[in-house]
Amino acid sequence: MKQKQFNKSLKQSSKNWIKRHINDPYVALAKQQGYRTRSSFKLLEIQKKFKIIKNEDTVLDLGAAPGGWSQVASQLARNVIAVDIIDIAPLPNVQFIQGNFLDQCTLNRIVNVVGEIGINIILSDMCPNTCGIKKVDHMRIINILEEVIDFSKKNLKIGGSLVIKVFQGGTEKDALDDIRRCFYKVSHFKPKSSRSRSSELYLVAIGFNGID
Repeated sequence: MKQKQFNKSLKQSSKNWIKRHINDPYVALAKQQGYRTRSSFKLLEIQKKFKIIKNEDTVLDLGAAPGGWSQVASQLARNVIAVDIIDIAPLPNVQFIQGNFLDQCTLNRIVNVVGEIGINIILSDMCPNTCGIKKVDHMRIINILEEVIDFSKKNLKIGGSLVIKVFQGGTEKDALDDIRRCFYKVSHFKPKSSRSRSSELYLVAIGFNGID
């Protein structure tokens, strides 16, 4: 059989990504099991190891598009709210709010949905757009990390948990110290479904203590 010919106008890096994507077993598995993204398996692995999401929980998924984590969370918790500036196709048992979670109007909508129940789990698989300039990309990563931490401290219930994507060599000590001060237990975890070349890790912070 002839190998597929890629568009000659594509950069080599794009061609390499396409090849990896086509041959990625988690991409095929996601299709077989009906998940929107391969990243769904990352949350499934996190849940299997740490058991952070319980049936009675309210889960807030920040930067949810295209919905892979919200889809998994909706199978585990009674109440899932997905937030993103990008619209996502509807998911069963998931309430979507389009907007920036840092905007007050978006926060007001989240609060209206959550009500007095409160938020038990905050998820963030967000990754900044990169420009290839190491210092700039580093600052973007840290900025998202700090924004999610700050948001979580203000909106997470006592005893709640936070799962957030970080990158090896891209996490400031101050941000890590902040998380460790606010949570009973903080673990680093790299799912098997993360690509081996990727420097991504996940911080799993359990037991929010309310300290600001």
